[in-house]
Amino acid sequence: MADNRTIFLDRDGVINRDSPNYITSWDQFVFLPGSLDAICRMTQAGMAVMVITNQSAVGRGMLDIETLEVMHRNLCQAVDARGGRIDAIFYCPHHPDDECDCRKPKPGLIRQAQRQYRLDLPAATMIGDSARDIECGIRAGCGRTILVRSGLHDALPQLKAQGMPPDWIALDLAAAVLRHQRIDESRIQAWMRRQHERALQGTVTEPVLATD
Repeated sequence: MADNRTIFLDRDGVINRDSPNYITSWDQFVFLPGSLDAICRMTQAGMAVMVITNQSAVGRGMLDIETLEVMHRNLCQAVDARGGRIDAIFYCPHHPDDECDCRKPKPGLIRQAQRQYRLDLPAATMIGDSARDIECGIRAGCGRTILVRSGLHDALPQLKAQGMPPDWIALDLAAAVLRHQRIDESRIQAWMRRQHERALQGTVTEPVLATD
């Protein structure tokens, strides 16, 4: 697994098309345009990609764990076939009334990932299409949150009302990843320019390139 930056992705509405009736079989799983390539770009950039998803259809009796696991295996295989990788999938199977600790917007799933993989959450990014995704990322301590507008609803008014606006807004996952990489590349280029200038001046160079 990549060991520098982690990208947390919501599933429905970010990777695949969401449905008000829930996604209960692989036949209903339709990748959003550009999402597979976006995950590949993240993998090739050395980022760890983890899915953080509420799947209350299990708790509602509409989907069993075995079928959900098959869907997630198929998802990972589809990403693998395109040259990318999903490092882990964490999901909450509970009904909203169960008052569990893992259902977003609670940060339980991200905290579980952090403990299991010893992640640096301030260097992590949460990408989601709903207010609960962004709130989850903020409450977990992720350094960056990105709201994508590829889901069923516009979450921005709710986030503004809660005082939890995302750091960025993007049309979809592909646009979010492209901007994320451009920002990182610009920071690397700026660091390299500083290194070059200091080398010309004969000063001590910076030993580490910090990433946010």
